[in-house]
Amino acid sequence: MSKKTNHIPVNKLPQESCRGIMMMRESFNGSPNSEQVERSHRDGGYTFIIQEKGKTIIEIDFQTHHIEATAVIFLHPHQVHRVIAFEDAMISTWIITEENLRPEYLSLLEGLAPVQVMAVTQETLAVLTETVALCIKLSEQKTEVLYHSILKESVNTLVTQIISHYLALSKPSEHHARFEDITREFKTALEKHYKSTKKPSEYAAQMNLSPSYLNECVKAATGKSVSSHIRQRVVLEAKRLLYHSGKSVKEIAGELGYDDYSYFTRLFNKVVSMTPIAFRDKNRE
Repeated sequence: MSKKTNHIPVNKLPQESCRGIMMMRESFNGSPNSEQVERSHRDGGYTFIIQEKGKTIIEIDFQTHHIEATAVIFLHPHQVHRVIAFEDAMISTWIITEENLRPEYLSLLEGLAPVQVMAVTQETLAVLTETVALCIKLSEQKTEVLYHSILKESVNTLVTQIISHYLALSKPSEHHARFEDITREFKTALEKHYKSTKKPSEYAAQMNLSPSYLNECVKAATGKSVSSHIRQRVVLEAKRLLYHSGKSVKEIAGELGYDDYSYFTRLFNKVVSMTPIAFRDKNRE
């Protein structure tokens, strides 16, 4: 088993990137040949991948995904992932940090995450790759007076194209539009506060809603209750830390806001159908 640390590695953007924006378009085949990419890690920003040709095999939060051309996906900074292999792949990818995203786009991304791989048409691919090519060209124009501002606005345009396609997948009816909006707002709040806020009533209060109405909206939009979302988010983080770090179960419970170690163990066991120790032993590398 590989040596565990007490934290999940975060791959920071390379020094040559432009103040929180990194862009790349390259061909790959076989192993990534990069320890940073092959090890389980988080990225230091929102990561977007356009699979133009071939296939990328990637593990995201314990699930293996085969991204086959033509497709796109975005990864939230909290998602732990590693690239397993490429098969004659041509990909465009970029990472953008939170402070470089427009607030309205950031809110939409928070509401969407996590997402599945999304297939796109050749026509959509052509528009996306043209925008990528422009962004890459702008990223090379470092002598421009407003270089960073121009690049940031262009990458935000690219991001909103991806968001638009994800949103178009669901196309909620007018009746459900309100439910979808409230659910996105809840998911954003959950991502920020899941370690400290565990009660549905507390999220409802933050959103100026009654607990019953919040639960109605979330259940209509997702099929799961607010309580279920809270439990699943906490347990996902616990699984990440059990698998990728060397922290004890007691340390993990404390980090996730549970002073009562036995209660945390019972919660984990209820969701995963095994104890935290059993999960760690089963998934040892």
